[in-house]
Amino acid sequence: MLSKIFPTLTRFRFTIQLIMLFVTVYGGALLGTYTVDRISQALPSLACAYDKQTGDHCILIVAQHQLHHRIGEALVKAQEITLNVFIPTLISVGVFFSLFFFLNKAFCGWVCPMGTVQEVVFRIGRRLGRPLNRFAPGNVGKVRPVKWLMLLVLVLGLPLMAGMGTASNELGDPYCQVCPSRLATTLLTADTEQIALRTSTGINFFLGAAGNALFGFVIIAALAVRLPFCRICPLLSWNALFQRLSPMQLVKKQHDKCAKCGVCEKACPMDIHEIGQEYGKKAFHEDCTLCGRCVEYCPDDDVIQIKFFGIKLFGSSREYYKQRVKLETPEGLPKNKVIWLAQAKENQHG
Repeated sequence: MLSKIFPTLTRFRFTIQLIMLFVTVYGGALLGTYTVDRISQALPSLACAYDKQTGDHCILIVAQHQLHHRIGEALVKAQEITLNVFIPTLISVGVFFSLFFFLNKAFCGWVCPMGTVQEVVFRIGRRLGRPLNRFAPGNVGKVRPVKWLMLLVLVLGLPLMAGMGTASNELGDPYCQVCPSRLATTLLTADTEQIALRTSTGINFFLGAAGNALFGFVIIAALAVRLPFCRICPLLSWNALFQRLSPMQLVKKQHDKCAKCGVCEKACPMDIHEIGQEYGKKAFHEDCTLCGRCVEYCPDDDVIQIKFFGIKLFGSSREYYKQRVKLETPEGLPKNKVIWLAQAKENQHG
């Protein structure tokens, strides 16, 4: 039934992304902020709490605030450590685990509003005929540690130090001050408040300037690079810590043709070259967002599958692959569609 409405998994996923972009950015306007606060404050994707109309909150701001305002202060005043301190944190983490357990890192590839914004910009870049830039196997490894550094320093380390009094109180949520989702989602609601730089202190000015610069870089880079911010997103590393615990898994079996094919590598928006070279658990790399493009573009039956509790939800198919490449190349370039830039050049020469 779904195949008649959505001929490809990518279109189905993109529809889900657009729906979730609306929910996470504008959902609060429909449900009310009180209801939103009670539903969840631990979504495993970049749904920004600074968005006044958001339908949910990102786990990262919750974690930073708990470390800053609760755990950090409690460690300094050990005599005040009670269940009242840890219960909010445990609830937040518990909600996160319950959501993450069932869908794994599909939250990154299907729900995260920042991921959707980057994919929309990337599609615009393809229509404009912008060149596609990829990370080769030799340099992609240089980028991957950045997300862990951001998690340890910005999300965990500095908020905890601020709560303990060993760092400035303004460093209570440093990641959120530089997160591009804070600007992307608030701008989508016509709220320009977050763009303004706070000049009250040097730290506030620096974090605001860094956030604006990072947002601008990500939007420009997304025209030519697939998911530039996702590669360094601390939520991706946070989710990677627990990806093996979920029943939702990407599974690849060994196949003789894989060493010569490499189509799934080209299709991967995160440039995970291991998907074309490894099999088993090694193929499900920590950077994988379970978008499913490698499954779509594998030309052999059931070599790559997405499984839930061992049950195949979607598997590679030669027939599906043949239909898929008629619409779009593995790299994301649409076929049988006029590229605006190319059309402009033809009109100029004509």
